[in-house]
Amino acid sequence: MSSVRINESPNHFMVLDAIGRGVKSFDKIAKVTRLDKAEVELIINDLIGQRLVIRTEKKGFLRIKVELTLSHTGLQMLNSKKQELEKQMQQIQQWQSNGQTQQLQSYMDNNRMWMPMMLFSGIMNAVFFMSMISMLGMAMTPAESGLAGGEGSGTAAESGESAAGAEDSGAGADSGGGADFGGDFGGGDFSF
Repeated sequence: MSSVRINESPNHFMVLDAIGRGVKSFDKIAKVTRLDKAEVELIINDLIGQRLVIRTEKKGFLRIKVELTLSHTGLQMLNSKKQELEKQMQQIQQWQSNGQTQQLQSYMDNNRMWMPMMLFSGIMNAVFFMSMISMLGMAMTPAESGLAGGEGSGTAAESGESAAGAEDSGAGADSGGGADFGGDFGGGDFSF
């Protein structure tokens, strides 16, 4: 059995949440949680060892298919953690709307590791998270950035090329939907 204290591990709860949503394979869990496959495998083994996840094997046409489901205890633990995080989220929203940056900063310093779980589970939306991070003048961690961008926030960073593509387009049309009124006026030839 693992020495990991599950109640203190956001990644364990992200995996529990993914399984609770019906994601049943190791590869798919790694994809939706954006965690490393090896880490997902270790986490799942921890969860199985603590009887929070049930592993069943079904014989398929060419191979044995492994399916994962939450045990009753696993579901209760996940729901309890989500309720706790939802209460924290209400407090965070209150602090932000009241401009209480010192309380927000203190919360982020002590609970930053739970942000990816809150984003993954939908307790916190990406737009709110990014505005809070901006208000505090903080940078996002890679895990937060991946989950915030994966929530369909529509940012330029998410598309990867829209910001750079607009700069390189010259006098041509901008495929992003806006018009390009620019051009090189830095001493160029104005003949028609």
